[in-house]
Parts: sequence; C-alpha cells; structure tokens
Amino acid sequence: MIRAHTAADVRTAEEPLLAAGEPLMDRAAFALATHVAAELRERGHRIPGSVILLLVGGGNNGGDALFAGSHLARRGCQVHAAVLAEHPHAAGLAAARAAGVRVHELAGAPDLNDAVTALARRAGVWVDALTGIGARAPLREPLAGLVTALAAERAASPDEPVVVAVDVPSGIGVDDGAVPGPVLPADVTVTMGAAKPGLLLPPAAALAGRVEVVDVGLEGGLAGQAPAVCRLSATDVADLWPLPGPADHKYTRGVLGVVAGSQTYPGAAVLAVAGAVRTGLGMVRYHGPEIPTSLVHARHPEVVTAPGRVQAWAIGCGIDPDDAARAQEMERGFAAGLAARVPVVLDAGGLSLVHDDAHADLPATVVLTPHAGELALLLTARGEDTTREDVDAAPARHARLAAEVTGATVLLKGPTTVVAAPDGPLYAQADATPWLATAGAGDVLAGVLGALLAGYGDALAVYAEGRLAGVPASLAAAAAYVHGRAARLAAGQGTPPRPRDVIFSVRRASHGEDDISRHTTTGQGGPISALDVAVALPAAVAGLLR
Repeated sequence: MIRAHTAADVRTAEEPLLAAGEPLMDRAAFALATHVAAELRERGHRIPGSVILLLVGGGNNGGDALFAGSHLARRGCQVHAAVLAEHPHAAGLAAARAAGVRVHELAGAPDLNDAVTALARRAGVWVDALTGIGARAPLREPLAGLVTALAAERAASPDEPVVVAVDVPSGIGVDDGAVPGPVLPADVTVTMGAAKPGLLLPPAAALAGRVEVVDVGLEGGLAGQAPAVCRLSATDVADLWPLPGPADHKYTRGVLGVVAGSQTYPGAAVLAVAGAVRTGLGMVRYHGPEIPTSLVHARHPEVVTAPGRVQAWAIGCGIDPDDAARAQEMERGFAAGLAARVPVVLDAGGLSLVHDDAHADLPATVVLTPHAGELALLLTARGEDTTREDVDAAPARHARLAAEVTGATVLLKGPTTVVAAPDGPLYAQADATPWLATAGAGDVLAGVLGALLAGYGDALAVYAEGRLAGVPASLAAAAAYVHGRAARLAAGQGTPPRPRDVIFSVRRASHGEDDISRHTTTGQGGPISALDVAVALPAAVAGLLR
C-alpha cells in the first residue's frame, strides 16, 4: 500500500532527524541521481555524455537537485543548472560547481523564459526542482510563465525530454491534488520519505507520472501519523478478498440482491448481474420487470428471482427515478437493507434515494457510486450548490463533503477513483485504462462492489465504528482495483502498476531496487465494452489471488 502523508506531517517527521544530524539530503540526492540514471538506461541512453538540465528553485528541493547533479556530473553527464532562486541552497551550489555542473544564475533575468528553454532544448532529461512541498499552488510569476513555456517546448519537441520531478511536480496542490494553474507534467516523480497526497489524488495525479517513494529514514516519525490518502496494491486487495473454504455453501459465500435495469434500460441489469456473478459470490437475487429479467436469465440462468434473505444490495443501475414502479422497488430494497443493517450500493438512479435528508445520517456501509455529474446533483440537492466543473477541479474535497453530509461511503468514479468516508483516509485508485470510459462500465463496477460487500455481509451487518471503522471504504477501493484490473486485461494491457511503499532505499547496502520489479505493460491496448470487462473478472481475481 502507498500511504501519502501531508507536507506538515512529513516536516514534523524530519525535524528530529535533522536535529540529530541525519544526512537526509545526501540520501535524497543520491536516490534522485540514481533514478535519473535508471531513466536514461531504460530508454537506451548511455549515462556518460547525456545532457541533463536541473531546474533549481530555492529550498531543500533545489539542494537535492544540485547535489544529485554533482553525482551525475561525476558519472560523465553534461549537467546544466538553471538557478532561478535569489538564494539557492549554498552547499548544494558549491558541490555542483566543484563537480563540474555548469551553473546558469538566471534569477531576475529579463529574458528568463528564452534563456531556460534554450537550455532545455539541448537536454534529454529535465529535473524539476522549482518548488517543494512548502509551496502553495498556483505558481506565481515568473515561475508560472516559465513552466508554461517549458510545457509548450516539451510538447513541441520531436523527441520529448524525460521530466523527473523532485518530491512533487511544480504547480500542483501538494496536499489536495488541485491543479489551479500551470504545471510541468512529469514522467516520474521521485518523492522523499513518503508519498504526498497530491501525487495520488486527481487531477494532479495524472501529471505526476510514475511515483517513486525514496526511503530516507522517516518511517519512525510517520508511524504514529494517520495517512491522508492510501492506494491499495494487489497484495492489499488479495488480503481483503473473501475466499471460500471447504465448509462454505452458496448462502455463506454471500447473497446479493440486485435492483437494476428497466424496460427502457434493460442492459444495465445484465451488466450489474454479470459484474456480481463473475466476481464470485454465492448467489444473486434479481428484482426487476419482465424484459430485463428475461435478458438476465438468458445470460445467467443461475440467477434467482425469488425473494429471500440477502447480505448486501446493489440498487439503481439503469433505473430512471421518474419511473414510479422501479423507484418504489428501489425504495423497498433500500429500506430492507437499512432495516437488516446490511451493506447497500446505490448507483445511478439509486442515488436519488439520498437526495433529500429523509436518510440524513446513513451508516458507512451504504456506498454511493456517482460520477462527477451525479455527485454535483447530489450535493446540490443536499444544499451544497455544486457544478460538475467544481467536482472535476477538486474531486477529493467533494467526495469527502458528500460523505460528511450523508454519512455514507462515497466512491467517486473517474480516471482516478476516489473513495471517501466521513472520517479516515481517502483512497485513490488509478488501476484502470482509458478504454474503460465506456457505457455500462459503472454498472459492472456496482455488481463487483455489491458482490464483495455481500461476501462481508454478516460481519458488516454488525458494523460498529471502532471495530470495523474504515472497512467499507477499503472494500470499495478494492472493488475499484479489481474492476480496473479486469479492464486492463480485457484491453490487452496486462495488470495494473503495482504501487510500492518503498521503491528505493539509499540505506540498503546494494543501493538497488527492492524485490518488487518494475511494472511493464503490453502497450496501449485496444477498445473494450463493459461486457468485456465483466468477462475478464474471473481472470483478474484469479491473478490477484495467485
């Protein structure tokens, strides 16, 4: 699991180590230089002779870059440092000069953008150390204009340079993932001590590239601090996945009640049921009208339509709240779930059930699964005037707000799926493929999540804050992971990248990577349908457990 900590928590963890004289900057700089060298090798370039540009601001990140530049210069790289701060890190600057780094002091230069882009045009690697975790977005001038110019230069380059960000890409919201102004997108972000929330949260996560967490010795100081954001790995999800034992039968493995589909949108029922059945559980009980029922039975003859006990509900896929008969069926299922204290997934039309405060204080075992537009409607209905654009600009903040005003767990769908409960860490999962942006994919996810919750249904029926606090949110994140993994398999892209707590430790004798290998994919993949995702679910789960 990747655990992201706020800038304030990281600084607090650093203070006693710095007071004790621990060489944190030496460790960070060595790791940064090693990652830059690894990027060069991975792209087939020789390290001696490679041209590297350091974009150096003030503070410790600038010092990290300058010391890293001195290591790279000693390995034969041609290193240039564009120093853009009036008072750069003095020891780092001296070390860089001594190692042969060509220093260009450009702070206050009238032709700053032209001077830096001219240097950038000749370099194959740019090291972005313009700002650090203490900076607040958006960037101010002259850095805002410079970053805009560099991003344009990079986009126009026939052979794009590799951008390595130090700690965070300059311009992102470090703690909230906001992108309120220009940002220099990174191919890889080498972050020190712990991941920062902005590296995992949208929309900034899309600009961070691959995140590499460097162990500089902060584990002890962060051990008592709750993470702000978490991202589950394959191992985490496998640990959460309910496995059948030799004594299990269909009722003990979980029974999911599904209220989905309508005469107008019958396919949603098929997709939601497919997501549940192919994820693996004991039984699906489907409640719906004639046309979707016949389609569900044609595709899944094992589905039961008789009423009976369930351990979770999935409600709302493909249902128009203005359809009075189906709206009543949703309300009955929701009321039954609340009365039995079993988990309930509300998707699409089911979200209308919580638009007013008739259900003002829901348990966290109710999981809402909106996309940005649906979340904006829900918040507005609850008195928080919100637009889709507002949600897209700050997904994590609005997901948390929805969790607070409803009491429910909120899974906000998007390129990076955010899961929020009224308290506890956020989860941010970026495990899917852009090909997953297709009609019906959310119906499949609702089925996957419903099945997973049903597998925990008996335990969650006695859910109590303190004993199972945070479990619904972690299960929602796990469902998002498996859904994304299945989409990648269906698209021919392999499995999702494996998040790593510590990618590189400068304190290890080998100075090498840990035992988790670098993730590779099979390319960009190809188009998929929602049903393709459902079909890939058994392989996704089997690979996860293997």
